[in-house]
Amino acid sequence: MLKKILKEVVTLIVGKQAEDIVDLLDAKKHINEFIIAKKLDLTINQTRNILYKISDYGLVSYIRKKDKKKGWYTYFWKIEVLKSLEFMKNNLLKKIDQLEHKIKSRETKRFYICARCNLELSEENALLYVFTCNECGDVLALKDNTKFVREMKKSLEKLKRDLMFLEEERKKEIEKIEKIKLRERRKEEKEKAKKRPKRKKVVKKPAKKKPVKKKIVKTIKKKPVKKTMKKLKPKPKIKKKPVKKKPIKKKSKK
Repeated sequence: MLKKILKEVVTLIVGKQAEDIVDLLDAKKHINEFIIAKKLDLTINQTRNILYKISDYGLVSYIRKKDKKKGWYTYFWKIEVLKSLEFMKNNLLKKIDQLEHKIKSRETKRFYICARCNLELSEENALLYVFTCNECGDVLALKDNTKFVREMKKSLEKLKRDLMFLEEERKKEIEKIEKIKLRERRKEEKEKAKKRPKRKKVVKKPAKKKPVKKKIVKTIKKKPVKKTMKKLKPKPKIKKKPVKKKPIKKKSKK
């Protein structure tokens, strides 16, 4: 189913005649353009034109190698699956949007048709021509859109189913790419580890424990200190001066 989607992508870009190129463009490795031309029974210029058209949308990648004898470059091509799926997804989303718009228009608006000319007109345009055909002059008839809307809805459901399937394929491809990247990263890390100089393992000898010398603590007896009391000097006596008594005056009798 994935290959079918990729063929639809190529058909949209180049045409139905170029869809077989998908069988040759392996997704894992790049293919020589001369081998592609030979298997498709095309000239190298025709093959390159197809590949260049697809390359304009970024759906194929290439690498080139120089021929040492002849001096020219040979191109090797590979299809980009994830980008192709995203391209197809965007295309489907556009189709779904257009179809939903048509269904809404048919369900809400009225259309008129000329039975003889099979000419269809919207109500606005039919009104301009007074509901008569501009080609033959017959009266326009109101068109029944029931069957047409039913068919469009079926087509819409199919497109939505295709979109769901495509989204699943896209997720699978993303997981696959992530795994490849992880594998390459691990490979690079291993190569870098090999290039690094190996360090010699230094075995450390257990250190000999030195005997701990016991410290001898000498206790020195302190001599008792005799407390000497200082003799206090007596305070000098202060001689008090004698207080002179005043003579008492006698009162005279009258």
